Amino acid sequence: MRAALWLVALFGVAVAVALFAGNNQGLITVFWPPYRVDLSLNLVVLLLLAAFVLIHAALRALAALFDLPRQAKRWRMQQKERTMHAALMDALSYLLAGRFIRARKSAQAALSQEKALSASGVKLVNAVQLRALSHLVAAESAQALQDKAGRDEHLRQALEDPSQRHTALGQETREGAQLRAARWALDDRDAAAALAWLDELPQGVARRTLALRVKLKAARLARRTVDALETARLLAKHRAFPGDAAQSIVRGLATELINGAYDTAQLLRVWNSLENGERVTPELAIGAAQRMAALQGDAHIARAWLLPVWERMVAPHSDPSAGLGDYQSIKLVRALELGLESLDAPWLARIEAAQQRNPRDARLQYLAGMACMKRQLWGKAQLLLAQAVMGLQDAGLHRNAWCALAQLAEQRGDDAAAAQAWKRAAQL
Repeated sequence: MRAALWLVALFGVAVAVALFAGNNQGLITVFWPPYRVDLSLNLVVLLLLAAFVLIHAALRALAALFDLPRQAKRWRMQQKERTMHAALMDALSYLLAGRFIRARKSAQAALSQEKALSASGVKLVNAVQLRALSHLVAAESAQALQDKAGRDEHLRQALEDPSQRHTALGQETREGAQLRAARWALDDRDAAAALAWLDELPQGVARRTLALRVKLKAARLARRTVDALETARLLAKHRAFPGDAAQSIVRGLATELINGAYDTAQLLRVWNSLENGERVTPELAIGAAQRMAALQGDAHIARAWLLPVWERMVAPHSDPSAGLGDYQSIKLVRALELGLESLDAPWLARIEAAQQRNPRDARLQYLAGMACMKRQLWGKAQLLLAQAVMGLQDAGLHRNAWCALAQLAEQRGDDAAAAQAWKRAAQL
């Protein structure tokens, strides 16, 4: 459509010129004494157009001639700028390839070119980022070469440029340099320095996945388990770990906090700091109850922690994975056994009801028998423990059951049965 319009316009111009020039009888007379020159109007128009074109071409040629020095200078600056960018690209390529000496030399070459351009008055748009990246590449190479002095010097120069704070891209580059500094401190096993670098980051940057990963490693290295646990929870919310790895890490850190409690008050603070989903985790609940028993704390509190795990163990499940495994069930039985001395009536009723619902479960028979023994129900304890020793698979519980049977036999004066029970316990 546009081409058709141009064609119509061209035809219109051609018709107008033909109408003007075809029947134009005008003359222009030039008097130059003693001469007289008569020229047609059409010729004068053509001469004026030709003169305009010639003068315009001459002026353009003169302008290009006088502009040659500036163009030559610009060309030289462009060549230097291209060389500078090529040096930076070479430095990055060498760094990725593991050729750290060449990477540092190329980064220093890029810095030299940028300095020369700045000295000549050339203001590059990305000069701040280019300098910072060149220094970071040189610092990364120095870190790989174990040149800590060179690394720190390049890092200082990358961070001291005040113009970085005035642009968004410059600020991002500065934050990247601080993150790299934290990673380097972590590589040096200097957890305090790594955490100090992370503390200098803005709040939004500090919550990024990369920063949280570094903080988690630094906090674990510094034995700051509380901070490590909080960081692991944030990483779990960001889905930074594959599969069940996040739960495993959080569970491990929480277990470390529980095992590190030096008294019952601290243990209670640790337990209250856990999230609701963490408190019903069998490993944490059982570990907290065992730690409470080791600290000679209140067994009623420990049993309250174990109640959700107990209900999960004894409740019927259509899905086998919804219950507890054999290892966790045995640990739960052992944790409950630690507080049988102060077992109250509701818990005794729970244990007996669970054993009656599952009469063939040797672990429940063992736990119920030990509970009856602590309550001095000798006959019932004898019956339950005698049934339990026939089905217990765990060596520790099996040995304890035979020891309890030996004690019951001694209590009723059956020395032969007691000796036999002690012998069976010693063989396990």
